[in-house]
Amino acid sequence: MNNRDVPYRQGVHDAMAVLRGRWTVAVLAALALGERQYKDLKSSINDIEERVGWVSHTRPLTDRVLSDTLRRAQQDGLIERHAEPGRFGGVWYTLTPMGRSLLRAVRPLAEWAQKYHDELASRHTPEAAP
Repeated sequence: MNNRDVPYRQGVHDAMAVLRGRWTVAVLAALALGERQYKDLKSSINDIEERVGWVSHTRPLTDRVLSDTLRRAQQDGLIERHAEPGRFGGVWYTLTPMGRSLLRAVRPLAEWAQKYHDELASRHTPEAAP
């Protein structure tokens, strides 16, 4: 079976499964800037979220959530992990070609969401609920 045999809905489902998790896109976007150490990755993501006013998330990224997100992204083939030798060696993460490709594929979705931001926001507020 080749890629064209996968029905459209199944392809979307598969892509959304890879993007699962509230912090996945934030982690991938941070790694788009280049290889990062674990400790710098977390602070960078939280700094960005704080700067934009916690629009995407309501609280800071924790070590546990970052570790889980990195582990899933690594299992999905989106990132690679490199550990320096020794007990206190640094741990580095970088996007794989597949991870970079996913970020490029998500860009049109982000542009769509930006275009319809006001309409989407009005439908997802507590006052808009029926």
